[in-house]
Amino acid sequence: MTDLADIASVGRDARRGGYSRHGFDRAEVELRQWFTEEAARRGLDVVPDRNGNLWAWWGKPGPDAVVTGSHLDSVPGGGAFDGPLGVVSALQAVDALRARGFRPSKPIAVVVFVEEEGGRFGVACLGSRLMTGAVSPEAACKLTDPDGVSFGEAAHKAGFDPLRMGRDEQALRQIGQFVELHVEQGRGLDVPVGLASSILAHGRWRFTFTGEGNHAGATLIEDRRDPMLPASQLVLAARRAATGGARATVGRIVPNPGGTNVIASSVDVWLDARAADDARTREVVEAISEAAHAAAVEEGCEVRVTEESYGDTVHFDSALRNEISGVLGGVPALPTGAGHDAGILAGHVPTAMLFVRNPTGVSHAPEEHAEPDDCAAGVVALASTLEHLAR
Repeated sequence: MTDLADIASVGRDARRGGYSRHGFDRAEVELRQWFTEEAARRGLDVVPDRNGNLWAWWGKPGPDAVVTGSHLDSVPGGGAFDGPLGVVSALQAVDALRARGFRPSKPIAVVVFVEEEGGRFGVACLGSRLMTGAVSPEAACKLTDPDGVSFGEAAHKAGFDPLRMGRDEQALRQIGQFVELHVEQGRGLDVPVGLASSILAHGRWRFTFTGEGNHAGATLIEDRRDPMLPASQLVLAARRAATGGARATVGRIVPNPGGTNVIASSVDVWLDARAADDARTREVVEAISEAAHAAAVEEGCEVRVTEESYGDTVHFDSALRNEISGVLGGVPALPTGAGHDAGILAGHVPTAMLFVRNPTGVSHAPEEHAEPDDCAAGVVALASTLEHLAR
């Protein structure tokens, strides 16, 4: 827990509680510097790729490397473990292997992906999506944060050339296997460590309701075209549509202009929807969209729906999962509703995920927690996995 304690003061959010660390902002840049120094202290060579991800190499970079790592950014007001636990555990796994006298036959790399949560620019797993070509550099660089700063501008300020971003064949060829350790984000584990079997299909949609801005006191109710009403109906429609294991969530609503005594002229609502497969996820979003359009028409408003990101169901490499399970003595495997960089990489290289038990199941919140003994078990499990794969 020492390394987690070292970064515990970085990016604290006094208003929300927890942490707000986002791609290329001050807190994330400070954490990237911390990672670079910690890796160098261990004799690892840190090399940034052209998409803003950091790679720390034990051994000469090359094909068939065993790669691990996670991310250092967070959701707004997130917990201390989501992301950093995987990075800290990877560094400590290297320490553990060196203490055993292990010398890898294959290179080992610890990677830190940029903007995994999408908390600043709206698209999750942006670093891994760029690297694999799942999102174009033109589209990524046009994404803007709430202050109007584009991803391209933020990347340039951090020392990266937006014109060189995009699918990175060299980086992909270097990955023989990828194993990401992460705190489990539900209550699916009753033992310290487990494996992921799959990730639900999931995506983000923005609903923009447009009406007529006006005076809150001088405008009669019957004369209003208030976009906040259909926006509120969308929230209720999301709950109604989330049946049979599907999940639909509205976590962000932004009215324009946002005055207390002003009828909004427009309202942006972001929907997160997830289900077991593509068809069910699309069905949920379609039901919510139909309800949103009906509510907009009733209020005399218009609505535009934009898909901002989407990922189909991910099934992790079963052979690699079974191999790791054997190394670890038969740990359980479970599906997850949370997205990860490992899910993006799974379509390109053999990929697995290790989970560390979350005793409360709370995640993406300040109360997110994992016990020190379970975190230590995660480091041991990751070290044993890396040792096996890099022999």
